[in-house]
Amino acid sequence: MDLQDYLIRDEPYYRAVGDEREQFAAAYAARMPMMLKGPTGCGKTRFIEHMAYRLNKPLITVACHEDMTASDLVGRYLLDAEGTVWHDGPLSIAVRYGAICYLDEVVEARQDTTVVIHPLTDDRRVLPLEKKNELIEAHPDFQIVISYNPGYQSVLKDLKESTKQRFAALEFTYPEAGIESEIVMHEAGIDKKTAELLVQVGVRSRNLKGHGLDEGASTRMLIQAGRLMAQGIALKDACHVAIVLPITDDPELRDALTEAITALS
Repeated sequence: MDLQDYLIRDEPYYRAVGDEREQFAAAYAARMPMMLKGPTGCGKTRFIEHMAYRLNKPLITVACHEDMTASDLVGRYLLDAEGTVWHDGPLSIAVRYGAICYLDEVVEARQDTTVVIHPLTDDRRVLPLEKKNELIEAHPDFQIVISYNPGYQSVLKDLKESTKQRFAALEFTYPEAGIESEIVMHEAGIDKKTAELLVQVGVRSRNLKGHGLDEGASTRMLIQAGRLMAQGIALKDACHVAIVLPITDDPELRDALTEAITALS
């Protein structure tokens, strides 16, 4: 199979905040399973796309969800014109042909589904296809990477310890204000002063985490507001559309956020 379609052709913009690129490159050299930990919208997916580009390796991304089954990952028999034929799933393709497989927000998947990755995360580096009675030995270039938001953890929705302890981890958070302003300015195509205002909005919303908000405004949300402003929308209106309305349904919290944004205008 040709994995050329999974290569990232253009370099994704990523602003490093530390040694995370060097650390990930070392982990890839050792083919170490990696976990990217951090809140939603802080750059985890952009980071793995950037690293796949830097390493010149194909990247197969799977958006995990609660209805995802093991067959969705490894493959299944399907009927076609030639009869019943086996079709590899995205994980099997990555294992068989040597890609980085990125399981995005893996905590969303059912625990009985994530168990299928265990044999790939130790010295065995194999993927059993029970329905096909086949054992795939991982290609030398294969690596598995998962993203995980600790803020989602609960009794019903968390990674099992037997899964978490199979991965090395890099921790991501929202960058300090100067770096986050640089990111928002670049991604939204706005000037520095406007980006700095949006970052202040983000900081104020994050201060409400635990006081009515489960999560503050992510860097992604600030970029979306910036893109609206680049199209001529005023700060207050852009933030209302891209941040306030999506982040909460509580009228009092919306009023509090709006007041904070108005004070910055």
